[in-house]
Amino acid sequence: MDHDRSKDHDRGQQQVERSVAGPANELLERLAAQLGSKASVSAVYGQPVDRENVTIIPVAKVSFGFGGGAGTGTKGSDTSEGGGGGGRVQAVPLGYIEIRDGNAVFKPIRRPMMDVIVPLLILVAGSTAPRIPRIIRRLRRN
Repeated sequence: MDHDRSKDHDRGQQQVERSVAGPANELLERLAAQLGSKASVSAVYGQPVDRENVTIIPVAKVSFGFGGGAGTGTKGSDTSEGGGGGGRVQAVPLGYIEIRDGNAVFKPIRRPMMDVIVPLLILVAGSTAPRIPRIIRRLRRN
């Protein structure tokens, strides 16, 4: 008798999960379509600008992601269900394309701190790397 009740409970839980998963999947598909259509460089930074025979086109890395889930749980004879989701859109400026006299040139946006920090880290790593094997050998001896 308990075995039959357990099977009925499992079937009931599966039906609840399917009934929640269908609308959740539809919602995620609609969100993806809407976010994808709005996540563009021009939506974030505007349209290309024309001034005095020069055209400036903004360039950015635009990404989006989202996720969601739904499920059910049982405690004793109580069954509950729930779901949730979230999303994120990110736009990072990379530079711009300058078109002048028929020539197009990409001009990156420089990040001064990265221009200083990365070479400094490489210098420190390069100067300490040869010393590491000696330090390890000394530690093993002691």
